[in-house]
Amino acid sequence: MSDGSTTDSTPTEGPRPIRLGTRASRLAVAQSQDVADRLAKAAGRPVELVTVTSEGDTNRASLASLGGTGVFASALREALVAGEVDVLVHSLKDLPTAPYEGLTIASVPKRADARDVLVARNGATVDTLPEGAKVGTGSPRRVAQLRAKRPDLDVVDIRGNIDTRLGRVDDDLDAVVLAAAGLGRIDRLDAATELLDLGFWPSAPGQGALAVEIRADETDGNLLAALRKLDHAPTRLTVTAEREVLAKLEAGCSAPIGATAVVDAELLLVSATVYRPDGSEYRTASHAAHLDGSAQDRLDEALEVAGRVAAELLENGAAELADLASSVSGTPADGDHSAGPGLATPAAEQPADDGSTSTPQSTAMPSSTRPSPTAD
Repeated sequence: MSDGSTTDSTPTEGPRPIRLGTRASRLAVAQSQDVADRLAKAAGRPVELVTVTSEGDTNRASLASLGGTGVFASALREALVAGEVDVLVHSLKDLPTAPYEGLTIASVPKRADARDVLVARNGATVDTLPEGAKVGTGSPRRVAQLRAKRPDLDVVDIRGNIDTRLGRVDDDLDAVVLAAAGLGRIDRLDAATELLDLGFWPSAPGQGALAVEIRADETDGNLLAALRKLDHAPTRLTVTAEREVLAKLEAGCSAPIGATAVVDAELLLVSATVYRPDGSEYRTASHAAHLDGSAQDRLDEALEVAGRVAAELLENGAAELADLASSVSGTPADGDHSAGPGLATPAAEQPADDGSTSTPQSTAMPSSTRPSPTAD
């Protein structure tokens, strides 16, 4: 499960290092190292990275056939439960919404850019790609969105790390679609030829955010206090809402669903879209609520608004449109659909780590309507 390798040697004296579990990919290590540096500063203790190999890293089948992006989290969580590591760092969009027994999300750091980007030959955008261009993505949501916008494109299922995907542009593909946050974390955002606006291109629930997970019975007070310092309340609020939509739809991480939550002047707006896999049809719903009260009150409001969004989508036939049930691997029991393990519980009644308001993209608010699938 774990190869026990670390980025730093274990000190012979001083406080016990915090063992942070991570996948071995360049992106996973980059985002884990960022959290490790901040955690070490907050805790006043060394933090060492422990690499864990998951099925998603070794099996080259499509993500959908493997049961969704949850395959990246399973081995990490097993290592945490077994006591091989003390904390985990996940890309939040990769975490199934079903609770994992014995674990909880202790911290959600400030979110990076939630948007997708196009990386294309000759600086092309989605609109200027040549007819029949080959565009790579492993996401059913991105497939549906591309086909909704450009039915003529040849959308190709791809796997591999960011460098592998980027390398296929100018090789056998004309373009790939990736997450802006991932490119930013490995300092490759300059490769993007177009940032895709969340209005037409809503991204995966929780995209751009990280989750720091621990054992629910953790008793290390120093670690718990440090993780509270890393938690960003506005980000926890918005990603809780987005993931609650996914949970209430009883859909898996691989479902063709986009969701966006933003906070503006104490107003929470939650919008989500469910696509037919071929992009020929989709359903959108948006609801808003005024935020007030304690951190827990605000999180409860986020769950309620997200529930209304999901209910409207289901009333309008979203489940049949995308066959959401088939996207779930390990569906939680009835009544246990929630935004995820510990997400809807505030880390502490304290201000955000930098006092800012979190929005997935500062330049665009999601709309309750969408242009027709083939609109330019």
